[in-house]
Amino acid sequence: MRLLPAPAGSGVVFRRTDLDDFEIPAIGRNVAKVSYATSLMRQGVLISTTEHLLSAFIGMGVDNVIVELDNLELPILDGSALPYVDAIANQGIRTQRRHREYMRILKPVEVREGNKFIGVYPGSGYRIQYTIDFPAPIGQQKTSVDLATETYGAEIAAARTFGYKADEKMLRNMGLIRGAGPHNAIIIGAKGPENGPLRFKDEYVRHKVLDLIGDLALAGRRIEGHVVAERAGHAMHTALVSRLLKDRSAWELARTPIVATESQKGESLAALAGRRPALAGA
Repeated sequence: MRLLPAPAGSGVVFRRTDLDDFEIPAIGRNVAKVSYATSLMRQGVLISTTEHLLSAFIGMGVDNVIVELDNLELPILDGSALPYVDAIANQGIRTQRRHREYMRILKPVEVREGNKFIGVYPGSGYRIQYTIDFPAPIGQQKTSVDLATETYGAEIAAARTFGYKADEKMLRNMGLIRGAGPHNAIIIGAKGPENGPLRFKDEYVRHKVLDLIGDLALAGRRIEGHVVAERAGHAMHTALVSRLLKDRSAWELARTPIVATESQKGESLAALAGRRPALAGA
């Protein structure tokens, strides 16, 4: 996989080099499947497990980039966004001569499904409050972060994906989590994580925030507003994106003095590949 510079205003575009450089923009209308990961599809061509990389882009302030890969799934690496963040930091980002555009929320937009809920509200910065409630031994966890304070790298990026050991056989029979294991996910047994220690005491809810940031990136721009989520997941995250994009009265484009950025170099992510052999295509 390679990250290439893109002109200002391009956004994030996935390019399948194994399919004649077919391109799939990372925008809400291309959302395909949202079960245990978020996938994009255009004209029958699929890109799977996009949320961790998209989350890293938002957290690092990368607006315009081409993501080249030679298969349908992005590398899971260690199950977090930290390897992507490290790679972007090592390569550097380039300032472009154009103001960054934000999606400034003007009125509440909400999605509800039983006891699950997600909503976005007007407010300065980009603040996220997330509550999860899973079976034991996770239980209920709650966290709040403000991306405007540049806390992504320290507080969110390293949080890993997780799953229950008891669900493994069922998920594999469904054709899911084929590459999952202790090296790229927290495996939760009856008494807690089997491959601990955790990186954060509340790593589970922090990873849900990581996923949410990546999924909301499919709005096409970074959000300026406050997001509240309770027991949500990929399907509800992307449903909120869809509802936002359909209701043009709910937001406006706002420019700030902060200029957009892009990946600085079009080289393969050598620094990441050297430390993370799971990187596909490197």
